[in-house]
Amino acid sequence: MSELATIPAEEWATLAGTAIGSSAGGARGAGDVAFNPFVSHAFLSALEESGSVAAKTGWLPQHLILRDGAGKLAGALPAYIKSHSMGEYVFDHAWADAFERAGGRYYPKLQCSVPFTPATGPRLLVPAGRDRAVTGEALAAGARTLVDQHGLSSAHATFVPESEVAAFASAGYLHRTDQQFHFLNPGYGGYEDFLETLASRKRKNLRKERQAARDNDIEIVWLTGAALTEAAWDAFHAFYLDTGSRKWGRPYLNRRFFSLIGERMADQVLLVMARRQGRFIAGALNFIGGDCLYGRHWGCVEDHPFLHFELCYHQAIDFAIAHKLARVEAGAQGQHKLARGYLPVTTHSCHYIAHPGLRQAVADYLEHERADVAEMGDVLAAHGPFRKSDAPAQARKDDPAAQ
Repeated sequence: MSELATIPAEEWATLAGTAIGSSAGGARGAGDVAFNPFVSHAFLSALEESGSVAAKTGWLPQHLILRDGAGKLAGALPAYIKSHSMGEYVFDHAWADAFERAGGRYYPKLQCSVPFTPATGPRLLVPAGRDRAVTGEALAAGARTLVDQHGLSSAHATFVPESEVAAFASAGYLHRTDQQFHFLNPGYGGYEDFLETLASRKRKNLRKERQAARDNDIEIVWLTGAALTEAAWDAFHAFYLDTGSRKWGRPYLNRRFFSLIGERMADQVLLVMARRQGRFIAGALNFIGGDCLYGRHWGCVEDHPFLHFELCYHQAIDFAIAHKLARVEAGAQGQHKLARGYLPVTTHSCHYIAHPGLRQAVADYLEHERADVAEMGDVLAAHGPFRKSDAPAQARKDDPAAQ
């Protein structure tokens, strides 16, 4: 168990899906895992070195590290000891309240996830060439052992690929599902090709919406790589603070974090920025994975109709199509995304509850919740904007990140 600073970046990059640039824009072999920016050493260490993630913020790094007999890195599970349930996006507040009303102590707990990031990605990190199933089960069991040995209430692995659920289940974790809205790109040549798959009224509405967002002499630019200057980060940080202070009360990420990701992974970062009268007025932060564009944060200092939808959803689709990315994951929640071509997709999390009584109560609740999530997904998918003949096949069934 350690902080990322104790693990060389080169060693961490041997874990499947973590090496910057791996699989990007190209085909993957059998068993390969596409690059996921959020489990890269660059991203996780930026969270820690900036102080955005630390004991004082309620996220104490406690990564599980597995080494073989020769001392080589054989697997890892990013994990944090938590003193609260903020910044997770899979809500267990009701479980904590019920347990503590009954006289239990829910915190601290173990969170196996990427802080502040509701994006599906590998949690059981295994180097290429090693048995993923065996190693994954060992890591999941290791997290459970940590809970039991240190008197924690629970362990929560959130936004896991469906392919990892079995490993957690074998270690006694409960399975939870939820939904997000993703744009799936079957290979469109451009945004107009996508529009042609929509019902006529939906197509007209989106064209009007996009035009309205550019009124008032608003210019939209994509910034990535060397274009991510400190001035651009200053502007975006102001947008982020405005949104964070209104939505959460306290923004999670500090200014230093943005400089660090700009230094270490600029080619995997996309800022979609709106400019008016020579200054930036709004922006959306995205991360570029091996086969996915991940939308994360947005903010503005001027309010303009539909500008949020343009920067966060429409521009993300434009970028994904232009760069041949298979999908866009635009963050948690938001049924308003449905009308803009984002379809419901099932997400997965796994939960180990140490106390037998609480575990049984949560298991009963999750059985009903999974059925409700599946039913709602069917209802939402039926109300998508696509013409019936053009709806992406099996759009909702499983999270594409697991495939």
